[in-house]
Amino acid sequence: MEDKVKGAWAGKMIGVMYGREMEFKAIGTMYTDSIPWTPQLVEKSLLEDDIYGQLNFMMTMERLGLDAPVDSLAASFANAKFPLCHANLQGRKNYFDGIKAADLALPENSFHSDDIDFQIESDFIGFINPAMPISANRLCKKVGSIMSYGDGMYGGMFVSSLHALAYQSKDIYWIINNALLSIPQKSTYAKCIMDVLTAYKEDSQNWQYAWKKIQDKWGEDDVCAPYHKFNIDAKLNGAYVVIGLLYGSGDLKKTMEITIRCGQDTDCNSANAAAVIGVMSGYNSISQELKSYIPEIADKNFLHTDYSYNKVVSQTISFVKENVLNNGGKVDNENYIIKAQKPVAPRLEQGYSNMKMAYQVQMNEKDKWRFEGNWKNFVYGDGDNDPYRVASKPGDAVEIDFTGEGVSLLGSWNVDGGKAKVYIDGKFIKEIDTYFREEAGKYDVNRAYLFHKIGLKPGKHTLRVIASENKNRASTGNKLYVERILVYKSLFN
Repeated sequence: MEDKVKGAWAGKMIGVMYGREMEFKAIGTMYTDSIPWTPQLVEKSLLEDDIYGQLNFMMTMERLGLDAPVDSLAASFANAKFPLCHANLQGRKNYFDGIKAADLALPENSFHSDDIDFQIESDFIGFINPAMPISANRLCKKVGSIMSYGDGMYGGMFVSSLHALAYQSKDIYWIINNALLSIPQKSTYAKCIMDVLTAYKEDSQNWQYAWKKIQDKWGEDDVCAPYHKFNIDAKLNGAYVVIGLLYGSGDLKKTMEITIRCGQDTDCNSANAAAVIGVMSGYNSISQELKSYIPEIADKNFLHTDYSYNKVVSQTISFVKENVLNNGGKVDNENYIIKAQKPVAPRLEQGYSNMKMAYQVQMNEKDKWRFEGNWKNFVYGDGDNDPYRVASKPGDAVEIDFTGEGVSLLGSWNVDGGKAKVYIDGKFIKEIDTYFREEAGKYDVNRAYLFHKIGLKPGKHTLRVIASENKNRASTGNKLYVERILVYKSLFN
């Protein structure tokens, strides 16, 4: 057991750094340049959010137990000092806005629920549930609800199930097919992974064939930033993990290389895939070329945690023992008798898998927007040159017509962000709070979703937003940072 747990965390650390330099350097294309590696690079994994994010959940469970309530897990994650992006950031914002912990990522509360975030952070759940995918799914449902829903949740369930089942078999094809049984077969996540399996059956020697099949069908299916080739949709990146595992044939270095060459979120995907091989083959099977520097840093803490590699291995084994006993198994010294579980999928839930961006309207299309009051032009610069308009006083208003079945208003949250009242077709929808403890929404692929509404009757609508006299007590102003709207249509219309 210890060898597999050590292999799991070593694989995660090696994988994240093997793919770190290539992150988002190939978006919508394959990565074809060199992949540099020296064993010393693994030390930088101590600084990686792919690892310290999930260790935050482990620290909470060490303190409160494996059955720590979701409220406590969410509170620790939200109040942590490390920065967050996308689904994780939205979960944190929603928590600060007073939304119940179990509801943080519901589609009405988050437009990031299909993002990759939980998939990145779910490894530890599989690590602590050897051959027990049902137990893993129970914990996934709790942790994942903080930042994911639908395909975002299924990404975490699938990846943690890969890890759980890797304790049980060295047959990659078996592991993947059985992990798929942990998520609803009718989900778009499962359909995407099944497309990889079909491509592999058609050509098991050429991973580029599978990549092309997935890119053509799923490559632009991302509601997070649909106006950009950048893609952090869970299922697309999950497909890259599976491509790496299938065509890597159990070889750690080959698995990482293929996963990375698929592009997009290369460090996260390589880390997920490498951890599966780490569990499956164990630490002792990892080559010295890849692991030789881990002993040098084994007692150094990961950023924002009190866990080192050695300590997290020890704590993982402690959780493994507890989970084995809780699920009807036995532990006698270092001998584990595990009651293996057959995967069972939860009921189907889908967030935005049936929606697609129809068009967008940015601030440079001045004739589309109607402003009232004292709005000022604003540009962040430093790589983000999209034009904003900023309101600074209560009563400042903006209005825009759109034709579609949904709309989202993008911009930024900030320390001087105020509240605003939102209307659609003259009907009050809600008051939004754009205050946040730090600037959030800079860079076009990480805009803050100030407001979204889906499920409107097809046709023409009017969105109106009015800066409110109300503001968060912590905010230093009443500003409203607005950058664009996205308009959506149903895939079935």
